[in-house]
Amino acid sequence: MASDFKRVRYLRPKYSQKSYHILMKLMQDGLALEISDVAGFRIHVINHYYKYGLRSTLDAFKVKKSTFYDWKKIYETNGKRIISLVPHRTRPLHVRKMETDWRIITFIKEMRKEHGNIGKSMLKPFVDAYAKKLGIKTLAESTIGKVIKRRHLTFEKKVYPQKQKNKFKKLRTRKSPKVTTPGFIQMDSIVVYINYEKHLFMSIIDIYTKFAHVVCVDNLSSSTAKRVFQEFEELSPTKAHTVQTDNGSEFLKSFHEYLEEQNIKHQFIYPRMPKINAFIERFNRTIQEEFILRNDEIYYDQEAFAKKLTDYLYWYNYKRPHASLKYVSPMIFIQTQIPKSA
Repeated sequence: MASDFKRVRYLRPKYSQKSYHILMKLMQDGLALEISDVAGFRIHVINHYYKYGLRSTLDAFKVKKSTFYDWKKIYETNGKRIISLVPHRTRPLHVRKMETDWRIITFIKEMRKEHGNIGKSMLKPFVDAYAKKLGIKTLAESTIGKVIKRRHLTFEKKVYPQKQKNKFKKLRTRKSPKVTTPGFIQMDSIVVYINYEKHLFMSIIDIYTKFAHVVCVDNLSSSTAKRVFQEFEELSPTKAHTVQTDNGSEFLKSFHEYLEEQNIKHQFIYPRMPKINAFIERFNRTIQEEFILRNDEIYYDQEAFAKKLTDYLYWYNYKRPHASLKYVSPMIFIQTQIPKSA
């Protein structure tokens, strides 16, 4: 009786049993190399051993001897199939499960619903008292945290404080200034720790003339920065047209408003780029090395320290030679190199 379906004749030749096993082995090895880079590395190490010996293999691949023999044993006992070198999962089949009394879970749930997202440390004494009342074993603090996390016992979203946005758009610069006239000012604050005691300073410098001013202050506020800048304006023989600062809060609010009133441009550097303020950063190091860290009055007599700071600044501006000014002081440079109209 003729069949209703045509027979399909495949063109693949018939393989012997031996050839079939060889073909399957090649396919499995190719699949193993594709799915596992670890198996590829291990077979590469074993082939190197067959060709060059044990010592060369251990030196070349930095593999422990015992580890290598484990790979070799697995490979050879499985008929030299690369797929046997694919690492297996190490997770145990049976893992411990945390068993917690459902009454304590309900208690934690109700507490967090009623009192908000109180943490495990705050919940611990309440859980202890509740467990003692029921006559059951209490939970450790870490276990309470796991219960909250695994049971999703968080019912209120976290409220993050909104950052207060500035009322003005900051004018920023990415490059260190190159100036040929006076009036470009850099300003910064200094925090010095001496014997675990914090001391605050504000420094300011004209980067062209190197005329500088430093004040020991009680706090780093915008009103303090404004006062220090006004002192500098009174002392400096040249007029400021641009002030460059970092993004500290002391250079906002009243300080920035004062600069706007005086038609002085205020520009900020980008965060984590102090090299743009290189001139004031170098001056901060100089004032610390040459004066602040060399005067003991800072420990016990602030008035004497402030007087010595005034004397040092006079010496710095009027007598100290500066390499960048061809070894003259800032005031001599201003008097000899800058027209009076500047």
